[in-house]
Amino acid sequence: MGRPIRLLSVVAACLAIWITALSLGASTTLAVGFDNRPSTENSLGLQVKSAILIEAESGQVLYEVNPDQPLPIASMTKLMTEYIVLEEISSGRLSWDQPVTVSPEAADTHPSESQIYLAAGDQHTVKELYLAMAVGSANDATKALATVIAGSLQAFIAKMEETADKLGLDSAVFTSVTGFEDTTVMSASDVGKLARIILLEHPEFLEFSSMQSYKFRERDKDPMININYMLGSNVNVPSFKSLAYEGVDGMKTGFINAAGYNFTGTVKRGDMRYISVVMDTSTKNTRFYETAKLYNYAFATFEKKTVLPPKSVVETIETVKIKKGVQKSIPVVTEKDITFMVQKGVEPEIAMTKSELTPESELVAPIAAGTKVGTVTYTYKDKLTGNDLNYTVNLITAEEAEKAGWFKLFFRAIGEFFANLFNSILDLF
Repeated sequence: MGRPIRLLSVVAACLAIWITALSLGASTTLAVGFDNRPSTENSLGLQVKSAILIEAESGQVLYEVNPDQPLPIASMTKLMTEYIVLEEISSGRLSWDQPVTVSPEAADTHPSESQIYLAAGDQHTVKELYLAMAVGSANDATKALATVIAGSLQAFIAKMEETADKLGLDSAVFTSVTGFEDTTVMSASDVGKLARIILLEHPEFLEFSSMQSYKFRERDKDPMININYMLGSNVNVPSFKSLAYEGVDGMKTGFINAAGYNFTGTVKRGDMRYISVVMDTSTKNTRFYETAKLYNYAFATFEKKTVLPPKSVVETIETVKIKKGVQKSIPVVTEKDITFMVQKGVEPEIAMTKSELTPESELVAPIAAGTKVGTVTYTYKDKLTGNDLNYTVNLITAEEAEKAGWFKLFFRAIGEFFANLFNSILDLF
């Protein structure tokens, strides 16, 4: 879905906000939060306009409330900026210790915005600016990074749109690099998808998002405090102890009047990691209370069920036929494990529902071990949501298939010729 179509989403979202304001008798400003907006009934009683809970490894959706409506995302917009910076670094086009000269665009940040008070011409490293963005949600630091990557804020916004298209974030519309307006929108589903991509492709992000505080300059009187009060490490901080949640190590908060209080979070305990998004809550702390409800539900309700571990033989698909090999077939196994999140204490209904194999004519020896030769799909009937969840993995060759010598292939061809001839004769009777 391209930018022109996605722009219709932001128009619809802004219109909905405007209509709500009229119904509330708003004059010049919008009231903040869920209590003043339409709600969606949900079994957990979440005081949100939209929410989603995802298992990070598989991407399986475990709970959702109005997940597909594009809504203003405020500073959660920085998740995209943070992702692009990490992509630039991993590609070698940017480095953590690269000095950045603060542009006039970045320094011209409104006093009401979250910032670290950069002045035009200041120099800071990419890492210093990234920490200011990830820990302190500094809009001026975010703009400085955007400018050094794309040359201007508008060029970076175009890059954000292009990246959203590439990642399949169909609801996303970006009109700024910081989200300090109500025209940058995304659905909870797409915010969760973006968060998962960051965690899978750039797990180093958590080194930044899990920091409780960061002192940007030596001369600064106080450090920036991470607005994610839910960080598990805050259990030792008296003012945040009541909000701290064991295992939380990211990711991003957001607030403007039109958006209410938003939070994209992630939590890990043992081998379980969840991603959550709550949008449009009424107070700064309510977003953390509602997120805690999602995490409590996740840890109390679900467990991993592995149908097949990696490198397993799938029943009825032990081998595939090949051409010109020493052997006429080669054993195959699953490339990855097949695992679902299932309800604790309930025997899940999981079955193989589909398989596709590469035609024999396309499998010609020599064939390396680990070569993809097909796929297999298992389906889990999720009784909690009423949905069928499909998980597809590749089938790969379990060993190398060597090419047969010409002498073997010659006599094999003769044997196949007479076998076919004999079968043709039998067909006459």
